Amino acid sequence: MLVLKRVFVAPDPGRLRLRSGARAVLGIGAAVAVCGLAGHSLVAAIAGGLAALLALFTVTDATVRGQAVTTALLPVAGLPVLAAATALHDWPWARDAVFLAVLGAGVYARRWGPRGHALGVFAFMTFFETQFLHAVPGQLPELCAATLLSLAVSSTVRFGLWCYERGLTPAAAPPPPSGTGLARTTTRQAVQATVAGALALGAGQLLSDERWYWAVGAVWWIFVNTASRGDILVRGFRRVLGTVLGIAVGVVVAIPLHGAGLPTAVLVAACVFGIFYSAPVSYTWMMFAVTVMAGLLYGLLGVLGPGLLALRLAETGVGALGAALAVVLVLPVTTHATTDAWVRHALRCVHACAAEAAARLAGSEDADPGPRVAELEQLLGRVRLSLAPLVHPLSPLRTRKERARRVLALLDDCAREVRGLASVTADPEASRDDRLAAACARVEAAVGALTAPGAAAPASPVAFASSSSSLPSPLQAGEGALAHLHGLERALGELAVPLRV
Repeated sequence: MLVLKRVFVAPDPGRLRLRSGARAVLGIGAAVAVCGLAGHSLVAAIAGGLAALLALFTVTDATVRGQAVTTALLPVAGLPVLAAATALHDWPWARDAVFLAVLGAGVYARRWGPRGHALGVFAFMTFFETQFLHAVPGQLPELCAATLLSLAVSSTVRFGLWCYERGLTPAAAPPPPSGTGLARTTTRQAVQATVAGALALGAGQLLSDERWYWAVGAVWWIFVNTASRGDILVRGFRRVLGTVLGIAVGVVVAIPLHGAGLPTAVLVAACVFGIFYSAPVSYTWMMFAVTVMAGLLYGLLGVLGPGLLALRLAETGVGALGAALAVVLVLPVTTHATTDAWVRHALRCVHACAAEAAARLAGSEDADPGPRVAELEQLLGRVRLSLAPLVHPLSPLRTRKERARRVLALLDDCAREVRGLASVTADPEASRDDRLAAACARVEAAVGALTAPGAAAPASPVAFASSSSSLPSPLQAGEGALAHLHGLERALGELAVPLRV
């Protein structure tokens, strides 16, 4: 219940989660309705709805133009995979080999940023949906038509009727990839995912010749948006938990409906909203919504029953176990390496925020810390995500857990001081103060000491506190900015201890 409460009380700046969920219901609902009006079968309409969902969910380029380009490229990645998946329907060995190749290529494509990620997800899920729908070669033309039609309708909603992304701050760019070959995280994870998928596929087929693909699907969604061993292990646990909760609701709600059209459509729309609304804050409840929606779709297809839901849980468990074994035994990527990259990225953004604010107070009309503050908030979200395995209640590493919590608390202090600094710049009475440059230089030195390999440790928090003890009264112009800069100094100085350890 605590996690459910978190979904509804979590901050939603600009009502972005609410708008995302509402637009998804509108876009996907319109896509399915148009497919129905075009005379497509139920199977094709479901395929079209899934294509619209993926287009709205996975395309996350920093600009609206970039999102439009990526959306236009989705059929290029998906339709050949759809053709291969239907053509190999009666060739199990070839089908399995191609499925694993698509899985590995989809994870590897993350090296090309949000666009590669979106195209990889769409390609994999296109193959997955043909297994889910048991599509055969004769259905390929209709499935392709429904996919293209649904993408066109959902794009009309996203880029025409309701394009709320215009004017928003672009998402924070990830740290640049390091290393080549197997030293690169995306390469290592592609190998891990392929091995995990092979394990899940083999075990899943022992459980069921018809529904084995759920095990491979579990592997895929556990690996999506993860970057370390600990992250994947936690994600696997949360996926199983969300599936258990979703199956429990499916037994009570989906099975009694027997695929009734109107109530099923209403509940599917609610699940779609739940997926988009909860995804940024809770993977468990996102998977809960996905599981309930899958049960409702099986009800529409006339195959839902308690045995199918139990098999769904077993296949998910098999997939989670395969992912866990692969990330522990095959080319492991440590949580520390991933967290370190995001923390360094966030600290550099802290310095940039302070520099922009100081320049603004010095009279520069072009300087604006606002966008940097927004970027810092996004980066801190990524830091929290990467540290989630260490601060998880089930983590046995108590010392590292406390250290991770200390890092998060101090980074939150940095964000609070930066927000305060930015607010000071909006004060027309704040004037130039020579001390701002000196304080900003100390912030730069502190960030450099924390981010540069082998650099000397920053001055102690005591030194920072004493350096500000002789400051004039806060009533003087610019004193508020100095107070926030010295707060940054103290937080950066205290960060040296947990980060160096």
